[in-house]
Amino acid sequence: MNPAVRPRLFNRIDRYNVAEFKYNGVDGAGQSVSGVITAADRRAAVAMLADQGHFPAQLDESSVETIAVDVSHSLTSIKSGLSFGSSRVNSRDVLTFTTQLATALNAGLPLHSAIEIINQQQQKVVMRNLLASLADDVSGGDSLSDAMARHPRIFSDLYISMIRVGETGGILEKTVKQLSQLLERDEKVRTNMKNASAYPIFILIVGLISVVIVLVAILPKIVDTIASPDMLPLPTRMLLATSDILVKYGWMMLIVLLAGGASFMKWKYTPSGKLTLDTLKLKVPILGSVLIAIAVGRFARTLGALTQSGITILNALYVVRDTLGNELLSRQVDTVAEKVKMGQPLAEPLAQSGYFPQLLIQIVSIGEQTGRLDELLLNAANTFDDQADAAVTKFMAVFPPALIIILAVIIGFIIAATLLPLIAMELGGSGI
Repeated sequence: MNPAVRPRLFNRIDRYNVAEFKYNGVDGAGQSVSGVITAADRRAAVAMLADQGHFPAQLDESSVETIAVDVSHSLTSIKSGLSFGSSRVNSRDVLTFTTQLATALNAGLPLHSAIEIINQQQQKVVMRNLLASLADDVSGGDSLSDAMARHPRIFSDLYISMIRVGETGGILEKTVKQLSQLLERDEKVRTNMKNASAYPIFILIVGLISVVIVLVAILPKIVDTIASPDMLPLPTRMLLATSDILVKYGWMMLIVLLAGGASFMKWKYTPSGKLTLDTLKLKVPILGSVLIAIAVGRFARTLGALTQSGITILNALYVVRDTLGNELLSRQVDTVAEKVKMGQPLAEPLAQSGYFPQLLIQIVSIGEQTGRLDELLLNAANTFDDQADAAVTKFMAVFPPALIIILAVIIGFIIAATLLPLIAMELGGSGI
């Protein structure tokens, strides 16, 4: 389908029934089970219970909810909204949509109907436009993965790969649920890291601005009223020299700083820049352990979910490498994949890399030997996630105080250099 040549117009009211069913039955072990399940109809309810290993002996419909969907928009407005919307689709929006889609598919709703119903719950125009575009493509005969692939800035390679696997294997509901769990974990880690860095960054900015103001506007006036420059102590003269440089060449330094920052931002996204910076990050005390712990958790959970969905280990590794968040570790996974391609078991090249913990290597080795790699990885992912949480907590506990100490030393030096002339005058000294 060419999206530029298919101006389809929607203008209708769709209604869908979602029912609650009370059930009594037995599970696979013969134990009695009962509860309430939500599904589109009785057949969907039975299928969902079977997926859970439950066999209903009694299934009664308790309530029915009718959902009305008013769809009225054209593809032209959809495309313009995606390009010129007042906001953008962020990771939280994608997570919410994925969770809602997993719930709707689990309830037995058709894919197109599920997307349209979710669309009506959106507050952001850009999300409504995105989901309307997906619904239009799906109704036109495209697969969901192909529709999502047209929005690479919103849906990652991992996301599209898992959706495609679910469609191919007929397990889209299960795959979307696994995907929502992966995204929820990534969102939690991302939020923790933002919380960890927000306070230190605020302190750093305020501290630097305060130092510049003191050096440029306050210190020279104070020192000029105390003594002549040649009678000042060495620390005071050092600060005055720094102040003179900032006053005379501050604008040039600012231009150089901005140009250097722009060049750095451009360089950091090049392959060599990403590799260099990510290598340095792993060598920073505490921060390196945090990044490795997060990457290992992502590796275990993503690889387990992909292999459980039917993707081969080799193809899964090619997808996993883009989820680690560190170019050095991603290249290590590339090396691992090449060795797996040559016939080595996964555990051996992981151990040879030297970046993955022994626990992960042992779990992978046992999983390969028993044929339960996906199950063991998903179970171990919770352990690695707990380790990542502990590492982030440690980072949050250590980094802000360390930054405060550094700023305190700088400000203390400025205060001391300012007070030294006063002390020298009181003692009758003539400078240092």
